[in-house]
Amino acid sequence: MNIIYIHGLDSDANSTKGRLLENYCRQYYSDISVYRPDLNSAPEQVFEQLVKLVAELNRDARTVLVGSSLGGYFSTLVSNHTGCAALLLNPSTQPHITLQRFANELLANTDNEGDALNNDILHTTAGGWDITHADLQWFAAHPLETINHPDKMAVLIKEGDELLNPYLSRDFYRGSDVRVTLQEGGDHRFSDFNEQLPMVIETLQRLLQN
Repeated sequence: MNIIYIHGLDSDANSTKGRLLENYCRQYYSDISVYRPDLNSAPEQVFEQLVKLVAELNRDARTVLVGSSLGGYFSTLVSNHTGCAALLLNPSTQPHITLQRFANELLANTDNEGDALNNDILHTTAGGWDITHADLQWFAAHPLETINHPDKMAVLIKEGDELLNPYLSRDFYRGSDVRVTLQEGGDHRFSDFNEQLPMVIETLQRLLQN
C-alpha cells in the first residue's frame, strides 16, 4: 500500500500528522510506504501534482490518500477524478468561502479599498504559499458537489474543531453516502492523531477492499 498524506493550509511536507503516520508505518507496517509531498502552490498545481503522483504510485501498489483540512478538500477532488480511496480528517468543504477571510482582513487593514482589491497576495501561509484572488476563484470554480466513489471514502471529524464547522462537513459527506465518524471534543489539528493511528490504518485497509 502507498499512502499519500495531504497536509493542510498552514503546513508542509514535514507536518506533524504526516511524520507520525510515516513513523508508525515504518515501525509496524514495512509493506506500507508513506509519501508527504509539499503542496504550498496554487490549487490547480496542487491538483495536477497529486493526480500525477497517484498515477505513478499506482503502477507499483494500490494508493490511498489521507487529507487533513484543506488537504481533505484536495483528497476529495483527487478521489473523484482518479477513483483513489481517501480518508479525510476535519476536511474543508468550502475553501472559496473560508479562505475569503484573508481578503476580508486585507480590506479591513487597508485604507484604500481599491488598493486592497489590486493587491494580488492576500496571505502567505507558513509553508510559503502566496494566496491570491485567482486562487479563491479557482476554489469557487471547483466546488465539492458530489462524491463519485463514496464506498472508497471515510471521514473523521472532531466535534471540537475550532476552525471549521464540523457539522457542515458531516452533513455534506453523509449526504453523499460517505461513512463519517464524528468524535467528541478534540480540535482542528487532531492533536490525538498518534492515538488514532491503529484505527487509521485499519480504515485505509478496509477502503482498499471496496
